[in-house]
Amino acid sequence: MMMDIFSSFDNMNFTFLKMALILWTLSFWLIFTQNVNLWLFSSWSYIFLITKKIIMEQCERSFGSTFSGFSITLSTLFCGLILCNLGGMIPYVFSCSSHLLLSLCLSLTFWTSLILLGMKQTPQKMIAHLLPVGAPYYLNPFLSVVELVSMIVRPLTLAIRLAANMGAGHIVLGLLGSYLSSFLFSSWSLIFMIPIQVGYSLFEFGVGLIQAYIFSLLITLYSDDLNCY
Repeated sequence: MMMDIFSSFDNMNFTFLKMALILWTLSFWLIFTQNVNLWLFSSWSYIFLITKKIIMEQCERSFGSTFSGFSITLSTLFCGLILCNLGGMIPYVFSCSSHLLLSLCLSLTFWTSLILLGMKQTPQKMIAHLLPVGAPYYLNPFLSVVELVSMIVRPLTLAIRLAANMGAGHIVLGLLGSYLSSFLFSSWSLIFMIPIQVGYSLFEFGVGLIQAYIFSLLITLYSDDLNCY
């Protein structure tokens, strides 16, 4: 039972629809729809091909394309985040993308992988990135510390951005749903509230797609910093 608007962020809520079951179902469905174009072309496979093409084109323009498997890994992350963001909009379903633990694990994994790959392939450029070009010599120690701190906090800001944007939308949807349920016996108020609820749900649908793209895009931009000099 959902006790308040923040209950959707509690993964210990035992409801009929569980996010794990939905994600497993969508994962198997995604596997078959991704490979169905090998023997049968359909509209669903076309949609996923476009989705992969968008993020893979972005990866090919970045320095991360020099890493083996970077494009396919990031396109998989993009599709997975879309499923998590949109799946969390189903009523009484735990929104895992709104949970800071998931977003922080994803951001730390990809950020750490980029740092390790950069130190392995271009160690001099990685170290040179800590010192801005053309900076006065007496500011070099201070600027190096600032650049190091800004690099370290990247996974944290990336995780907070995803969790905060998705979490705020779910809270507003919960508030609108509460007000809508209190106006069930008022026909005029119900007519006024339903379009608002539907409109904001469509808005959150777009936010879920955009946040998945921004998360993947920022990782590609972080990979460009490995070859900035």
